[in-house]
Amino acid sequence: MKRERALPLPAGAQPAAGAPAAPDEDMRTLRRLLPWLRPWRTRVALALLLMVAAKLATVGVPLLLKALVDALTPLPGLGAQGTALVLVPAALVAAYGLLRWCSSLLAELRELVMLRATEGVTRALALRAFEHLHALGLRFHLERQTGALTRDLERGTRALQSLVSYALYSVVPTLVEVALVLALLIWRFDVGYAAITAAALVLYVVFTVRVTQWRTRIRRRMNELESASSARAVDALLNFETVKYFNNEAWEARRYDDSLQRLGRARAQTQQSLSLLNAGQQLIIAVALVALLWRATQGVLDGRLTLGDLVMINAFLIQLYLPLNFLGVLYREIRQSLTDLGRLFALLDRAPEVTDAPDARPLQLRHAPQVRFEDVRFGYDPRRPILHGVDLEIPAGRTVAVVGASGAGKSTLVRLLFRFYDVDGGRITVDGHDIRTLTQASLRRAIGIVPQDTVLFNDTIEVNIRYGRPDASFEEVREAARAAHILDFIESLPQGWQTVVGERGLKLSGGEKQRVAIARTLLKNPPILVLDEATSALDSASERAIQTELRRLSERRTTLVIAHRLSTVVEAHEIVVLEQGRVVERGTHAELLARGGAYARLWALQHSATAPGT
Repeated sequence: MKRERALPLPAGAQPAAGAPAAPDEDMRTLRRLLPWLRPWRTRVALALLLMVAAKLATVGVPLLLKALVDALTPLPGLGAQGTALVLVPAALVAAYGLLRWCSSLLAELRELVMLRATEGVTRALALRAFEHLHALGLRFHLERQTGALTRDLERGTRALQSLVSYALYSVVPTLVEVALVLALLIWRFDVGYAAITAAALVLYVVFTVRVTQWRTRIRRRMNELESASSARAVDALLNFETVKYFNNEAWEARRYDDSLQRLGRARAQTQQSLSLLNAGQQLIIAVALVALLWRATQGVLDGRLTLGDLVMINAFLIQLYLPLNFLGVLYREIRQSLTDLGRLFALLDRAPEVTDAPDARPLQLRHAPQVRFEDVRFGYDPRRPILHGVDLEIPAGRTVAVVGASGAGKSTLVRLLFRFYDVDGGRITVDGHDIRTLTQASLRRAIGIVPQDTVLFNDTIEVNIRYGRPDASFEEVREAARAAHILDFIESLPQGWQTVVGERGLKLSGGEKQRVAIARTLLKNPPILVLDEATSALDSASERAIQTELRRLSERRTTLVIAHRLSTVVEAHEIVVLEQGRVVERGTHAELLARGGAYARLWALQHSATAPGT
């Protein structure tokens, strides 16, 4: 029997990543798959017709082979050589070859008919999963492991291809062929031949199912280790600079090698169980072959069967051998594919934490809006509140800065404004509208942000700046770069605008990345602007230039500034001081200094830290 690795498995035939699914779970997965096939039902029906026609041609081959062998029996008046010269080349050999060619041709036509449908369904499901991942909340993406998640997505979409191409057009053809062969054996011979074949088939299926269920537990462990190993490698590569900073290449290599060793042991157990399965399947088929051929040989010796009958029975058995062997592989791969697809559907079933209300309406702004935080309470974990009744107002067209120590809740305000999370209490309004009554797309379209930690796509500088408004003209992109004081740098590069910035923008310095982020936000041209330590990675001269541009930009917008360095917010219309999720002070820079409270202490601390000689 062929080894499993020698069979031409499709891309979807990947091991299951989760626990073996129960039959009712498999049926639920199949029922969920059917709606995705409905747009392609015409192609599915045509492929089924081609499949039946191909199997009829396949079953007809042994019948022609019998006629060909019997035709070699000498006819009256002709020797054996004369009979062969007259009959065999003229009819049977040509028909035999034609029928074999038709069987292959019909099978290929079936694959061509289903190709577009399979690709269409795979594309639709992959796109739906991609969109759903973007719809899930920030909490999900902070908790996920990128390597394991992408592997689940890959397995799920490829499992769909496996189910469509194998389950629908390989299992059904095999069952059709088995039914036709059993009917022919009963019709041409007696029930005994069909009984032996059917018994072998039932025993083969039962043995395969039982052993495969046992193997699935072993493969589940192997796949968990495989995912963990992949996630470990991806995580280390994503944090390449951190690994280098702490000189931990050897430690990361040891951790990766440890995961590879565990994976190797699991793979060895999987191969051992596969060998046991293959040996048992081969034994069942061998016993059935011996029993049928012995019975047919006795029939020829007794004169009840011709030599052609013996050859036909042997040909039928050989034709059934491959489908039976393939059926075992199919069962294993289909069960694994159902599990993989079930995991993907479970991901699609995961409800987004933040959703649009049924009556949500788009935010329409004709001017810079007023933004208010009214008695806002929030905690990432209910047991650990972050914000305690924060009241904050950003008047239309004004700039309000929020300062405070790390962990005070400043960045949480930004996440709530973008509606990455919903507040636990109170509300946030834009132009008088509770943001929970607005569509998320329209709300986020109205807000632009220059984050402290700028992450860029591994693409060109032009693409990264244009991301702020993909339909912008090149002149608009260029003007945004000029306003962000990065145009001269871009045009001095050997590849200019087509320079690829590398994974997460690692080819650029921190200041260059932040200028790209500023240009991207300038291009978006939003009515609400959020500056989260927007110049923290810049040198003093560049910071002054950018601050001047940001102040000009903020004049026509409602601006929220998050800052640690108080020198960057002295010109804000109002400064709000947060401590442990509570507003402790608010006022202008001069008012807060005169008050001598928390802000004055922070100012004195930073001023002394930056004084010459300190």
